[in-house]
Amino acid sequence: MKSLRHAVALAAPALVAAGLAGAAAVFATARRVVTPAIRRNDTVILAVDTGAQTIELGRTPDTELPGRYGLFTTGTHGYVKLGAVLSADAGRVRRKLLTQIEPGARVDRDAAFSGWYYTAPSELHLPWEAVLIGSPAGPCPAWLFPGEDWSTWVIQVHGRGTTRSECLRAVPVFHALGHPTLVVSYRNDGEAPRSRGGSYALGASEWRDVDAAIAYALRRGAQRVVLMGWSMGGAIALQAAVSSGRRGAIAGVVLESPVVDWRTVLRFQARESGLREPLPQLAMSVLSSAVTARLSGAEEAIPFDRLDMVARASELEAPILILHSEDDGFVPADASHALAAARPDIVTMPRFSGARHTKLWNYDQTAWTDAITAWMRDQGLSVPLSGR
Repeated sequence: MKSLRHAVALAAPALVAAGLAGAAAVFATARRVVTPAIRRNDTVILAVDTGAQTIELGRTPDTELPGRYGLFTTGTHGYVKLGAVLSADAGRVRRKLLTQIEPGARVDRDAAFSGWYYTAPSELHLPWEAVLIGSPAGPCPAWLFPGEDWSTWVIQVHGRGTTRSECLRAVPVFHALGHPTLVVSYRNDGEAPRSRGGSYALGASEWRDVDAAIAYALRRGAQRVVLMGWSMGGAIALQAAVSSGRRGAIAGVVLESPVVDWRTVLRFQARESGLREPLPQLAMSVLSSAVTARLSGAEEAIPFDRLDMVARASELEAPILILHSEDDGFVPADASHALAAARPDIVTMPRFSGARHTKLWNYDQTAWTDAITAWMRDQGLSVPLSGR
């Protein structure tokens, strides 16, 4: 008996320590979900040839893909545009530079690969103006690109850890169809006002800022709007589509690599990061409780049931176009397919593969543009050629 008590006495601190370590891991995982992301360097620059205007990058699932992309660097240039893959081997990829780099310019080794391509509205060579949207969070900056048909506006919503620049790729598509495009910001994205806690609500609160953008468009003469959401912006757009008091004006929703159900996404990302169950489930449970959510950095409990748009598919009314690569690699297409299966009467989902997350435009601009153009025309949402 004495030896048993001795063993228990030795084991107790270890069990407590293990319990504390496990709890810390759960709360740390939960905090990462709701904390606005900082751009992470994920690409290594191996060489730059200023004579040939080429760049060699470490080979990754992103850097090896065909198409046009961007690279956030430190040094002289900041953001560099990349063109076609010229050669590749097991460890490196050589691409054409579309941004001129002069001899002697400093380009550091660590960089972040990007699908943005365009970083500022002026790069599109289209008329635009900076406007402010009065939302419950405060004045949210937006870019307004005029169009010919002021009765139908497109409102674009960027994703998690990015800014409005992510959306610029789609502006020319809608401009060609005759529509004004409003590219908006929302609370805690680094451009719009910060909420009290400064954390994401994964769409549960951010949709109100998009609702304010809908109201802005209606005041400026819009009769209907099309929402386009990228990644988490898709979750925000879907919440607006079912929650807005102005949802009757929403004529369509375009979703690019969308988050349709956060549980599916977070479990996938946990597996990719080497985190095993029950850690992801415990982290979501923490975020679902008002008390523990605040301990993990959230302002309010995250309503995962309300954010599950597969479960709420029957509430959707507007036609939806889903653009989602089977090889997304960050937000799996499973929930998108589930939504398409649940609502085949309103959801169109052409098949895409090869492209990575939010990089369908970069990978195959023609197919991506054609899919949006055809869908808009099928919904009667393009300006007739006779009207131009």
